[in-house]
Amino acid sequence: MANRAVFGDVEAILDTELTDDEITAYITTANLLVTDRLGSSGLAAALLTQIEAYLAAHLITSTRERKAAQTSGEGGVKFEGQTGMRLDSTFYGQTAMVLDTTGRLSTLNKPTRTAVVFEVL
Repeated sequence: MANRAVFGDVEAILDTELTDDEITAYITTANLLVTDRLGSSGLAAALLTQIEAYLAAHLITSTRERKAAQTSGEGGVKFEGQTGMRLDSTFYGQTAMVLDTTGRLSTLNKPTRTAVVFEVL
């Protein structure tokens, strides 16, 4: 499936110096996840586009240093506030989960547990 979001959608919510092609690569990854998890959800196409853009922004900020603000002169850097793990690790991931009214994306935040079975012979 073709990407729903375009680089301009991501640039509208995230200040980044990435090229359009680099942003599009993140959008493609977000598209795969949105299509897999939400493609049959019945959510409106416009909403899926927004979720895809926020997921792309999440992926960008997850793989690069996240700065909420930077000042010059006397200097200083202010980083994002309260975040957690997985989609909770950025405000963009949190927003994508809020937009997903089905709750399917929030299930990605639950750690998977692997059962280990020992058998004595």
